[in-house]
Amino acid sequence: MINLKGRDFLKLLDFSAEEIVYLLNLAAELKEKKKSGVPHRLHEGKNVALIFEKTSTRTRCSFEVAANDLGMSSTYLAEGSQIGKKESIADTARVLASMFDGIEYRGYGQEIVEELAKYSKVPVWNGLTNEFHPTQILADFLTVRERFGRLKGINFVYMGDARYNMGNSLMVGCAKMGMNFTACAPRKYFPDEALIAECTGIAEVSGATLRFETDPFKAVKGANVIYTDVWVSMGEPVEVWAERIDDLAPYQVNSALMDAAADDAVFMHCLPAYHDLKTEVGREMGERFGRDAMEVTDEVFESDRSIVFEEAENRMHTIKAVMAATL
Repeated sequence: MINLKGRDFLKLLDFSAEEIVYLLNLAAELKEKKKSGVPHRLHEGKNVALIFEKTSTRTRCSFEVAANDLGMSSTYLAEGSQIGKKESIADTARVLASMFDGIEYRGYGQEIVEELAKYSKVPVWNGLTNEFHPTQILADFLTVRERFGRLKGINFVYMGDARYNMGNSLMVGCAKMGMNFTACAPRKYFPDEALIAECTGIAEVSGATLRFETDPFKAVKGANVIYTDVWVSMGEPVEVWAERIDDLAPYQVNSALMDAAADDAVFMHCLPAYHDLKTEVGREMGERFGRDAMEVTDEVFESDRSIVFEEAENRMHTIKAVMAATL
C-alpha cells in the first residue's frame, strides 16, 4: 500500500511511477467528489504556509482553494516574507514548521525549496522553481489521461525552450510514465545533458522513449499532445525577447503544425499564453516585433483541440491530492 504521509513534493524524480499514479488516482477521486458536492475535509483545522517569490494565478488559487476544500486555512507570504533577505532559508523553515502543517514554495532556484525541506519538520511542496514544476506535470498528466484514457505510449511533443522547469519536468514525467517524449527546438535549447542521461536510464525501465528534434514537422508526426510554454520566463529581462523570438519563431504552434500531428492531437499550455495582444506584455512585445502572437496562435489556442482550461482546472485537483496525501 502506498503511503506518502510526511513526504516532501519537490520534483518527480523523487517519486516512482506507482506513486505518481496513486496521486493521479487520488486527484481524480477528489475531483469527482468536488463535482458531486461531496465534502472532503480530510485535514480539518490544519494550516499551510504559501511562500510566493514569483507571482501566480493558477498556483496560488489552486493551493488556496484546495486547502479550503480540505478544511485547512492558508497564509499567503509574498513581499511580506523575510525568506533569504532578513532571515535565512533554514531559519524560515524552522519558524514556519513550528506554526504550520505544510509549506509551499514558488520562486527561484531548486536549491531553495530543497533547503526548506531539509530544515522543515513538515511537508514542503514545490509550486515552481527555475528547474522543476512538478505540480504542473501532475495536472498535465491527469488531463492527458482524461482525454486518452492512458499515459503509457502517448506521443508527447514539447515545442520551444526545453532547458528550464517545464521542459525538464515533462521529460522526467514522461520517462517515469512510459510516454514517448520529444523536445523540439534549436539544439541550444535542449535540456541539460546530465538530466537527459538520468531520464534515459529511467526510460529504459519504463519503456518510454526520449527524442530531441530540430525540425518541428518531423517532431509532431504521430503526436498525440503538442505542448508549449512562453518563450521568455518570469524574471528574465526584456532584452531576451529579441533572441528568443528569432530562435523560436519557427517552433510556434499553429494550425499547420497541429494538422501535421495525429488526428486526435490536442494542444496544451501551462499558461499564461501570449496567443493574442490582449495583455500588456503581449501587446508591447507584439508591437515591438510585429507579431500578433508568440508561442501559439490564437486560432490554435481557441480551437476545439485546445484543452488548456481543463488543464488549468486540474492544477487545483492535483495539488489537493498532493496535500491530502502528504499531510
